[in-house]
Amino acid sequence: MFLKNKIIDFMGLRKIALIISLVLILVSIGSLFARGLNLGVDFTGGTVMEIGYPESKNPDIIRQLLADNGYDGIVQHFGSSKEILIRLAPQEGEGNDTAEAKAELSNNVLAVLRTETPNADMRRVEFVGPQIGEELREQGGLAMLMALGGILIYVALRFEYRFSIGAVVALVHDVIIVIGFFALTQIEFDLTVLAAILAVIGYSLNDTIVVFDRQRENFRILRKETPAEVLNISLNQTLSRTLITSLTTLIVVLALYFLGSEVIAAFAIALTVGIVIGTYSSIYVASNLLLILGITKEALIPPEKDDEELDAIP
Repeated sequence: MFLKNKIIDFMGLRKIALIISLVLILVSIGSLFARGLNLGVDFTGGTVMEIGYPESKNPDIIRQLLADNGYDGIVQHFGSSKEILIRLAPQEGEGNDTAEAKAELSNNVLAVLRTETPNADMRRVEFVGPQIGEELREQGGLAMLMALGGILIYVALRFEYRFSIGAVVALVHDVIIVIGFFALTQIEFDLTVLAAILAVIGYSLNDTIVVFDRQRENFRILRKETPAEVLNISLNQTLSRTLITSLTTLIVVLALYFLGSEVIAAFAIALTVGIVIGTYSSIYVASNLLLILGITKEALIPPEKDDEELDAIP
């Protein structure tokens, strides 16, 4: 009965999916080594300035004006078209990290901007030192490792060790591809992107746990089907829930990208890539690994209680 209701033979495509995943991972790792990440000021250190204008301003004009005066950085709208956010990399040379040098830098940039718009207003200035940026990189990497370690323990205790390995490998798969995407496209990688990656880990895990729950239940109910058939049945039973969750989440994230400011654009892009890859990995990577690791029905069926345990029950 279950096999007649099967819609898609997911496990029949598992070898093709495995090749696709390997290619994506190799491209991501290759991009990381070849191009590296375009780290933002949060990680590299530098200066962040928020400039207010009386009317809408094109960031390209300001970017060119700064470049003509020897300042190379990222210029984008912040909140509205009248507010501009400028991110400048750390200035080279000795003594440029002192408070006086930082104040002089912000004053010089404002003076340059006022040559084009005299009533430009400095709303905010923030300085991030290289040491702080290095600490943020280390703490961010540690946060991801701790999250993956906690997930490994949680899934192992709730399900079975093969499920925990499948879940963690799927999450590592998602993280590598999202980071590789940013290395390939050279979109700025800042703290908002790191937050998005941590959110992707939680989202992908939730989707995987739902699939695992159904798979464990079906392994205990379906006695004649092979492990691949049980996984196929489970994936088809949870497919509608997976697609509805992914599509509704994508709608919100795409709204953030198209209707939100440029400040959260990288955050929305990371979530979009993560949701697509996370949905794919929940179906193919995690379940595929269960077959590779040799999941069996016997491993998931609770052991029968012996006569002594039954007699002890009041």
